[in-house]
Amino acid sequence: MAYSLQSVDSLPNPRAPRDAQAFVTGGAYALLFLLGALEGLIGCFQFSRVVGSFPLVALVLAAAILVTCLLGAAGMGSAAGALVPALGWFIVSVVLSLPTAGGSVIIANSTAGQVYLYGGSVCAAAGVVVAFLRRARTGPPRTGAHRTGLPRRPSISS
Repeated sequence: MAYSLQSVDSLPNPRAPRDAQAFVTGGAYALLFLLGALEGLIGCFQFSRVVGSFPLVALVLAAAILVTCLLGAAGMGSAAGALVPALGWFIVSVVLSLPTAGGSVIIANSTAGQVYLYGGSVCAAAGVVVAFLRRARTGPPRTGAHRTGLPRRPSISS
């Protein structure tokens, strides 16, 4: 008995794995943005906790956005991995630091508030700068290998 593969050839081209990879990468960047925004949201309400008169929690929250930016860049293999959570943190923190129509503010002009806003901004910017410098030093990824070190799958071209 002979089998024919003619029916297999008539199937539409399968979706390229690149489309799935782009979807996953976009989702990862969206989650990094949400993580930065969540850190900003939590930080805006928790920064004022102090140990004695020392704004320890504000410093820990500033260091947390620095670590998030550095790990995001390392995980994504690009400086954008640091920029995206920094933008999320910055947008939420700035919006929540603005006064309302009644004049009340969430982030008061206290030592802890200043440490949280200025320290967090400096740490987020430092994370982005370090990621860009690290990227500039290592250069763009090689085209022959994926970040895992495995060779890329051959593409199917018509």
